[in-house]
Amino acid sequence: MVRAWYMDNSTADQRLEHHKDPPKYISLQDLYKLTGVEYFRIEGLDSLKDNEVLNKLKKERNYTYEDELVCSKECLPNYEEKLKNFFQEHLHTDEEIRLVLDGSGYFDARDKNDEWIRIEVTPGDLLVLPKGIYHRFTLDTKNYIKAKRYFVGEPVWTPHNRPAEEMPCMARLLGM
Repeated sequence: MVRAWYMDNSTADQRLEHHKDPPKYISLQDLYKLTGVEYFRIEGLDSLKDNEVLNKLKKERNYTYEDELVCSKECLPNYEEKLKNFFQEHLHTDEEIRLVLDGSGYFDARDKNDEWIRIEVTPGDLLVLPKGIYHRFTLDTKNYIKAKRYFVGEPVWTPHNRPAEEMPCMARLLGM
């Protein structure tokens, strides 16, 4: 089950948990209220074709394209550079949908007060990050994740690094 918490301001290894002292966990309901990030639990990862929750999401949100990404030193060309890029604070003009199939990592999302919330993802966790929200991704200390990515139509994955407040998609949680 996914866990989410407010992060400390440490610049130590990005792959560590980075809890505040004392830790400040938040519920999935609060995660949604504060960031717009939605969470779904997907069971039966070996038979996704028949998964009712996933199929319903794909139909309702018109996800028509999907691919798979493996992020590890052995599988990802330019591994170190890619990790730096994933961890650069950015937003997208479309929502970002990720289903973790294997391994683990962290998505960080800015809340309404511009504070970082860290979201730990493990197999079966599906996150939908809304368009226009500042976020980033990193692996944890296991250095491995395998995930499905879902898109509406042809994949568009252009990160717009901060600052990008002039972007029409900039949700920044106004009116959310």
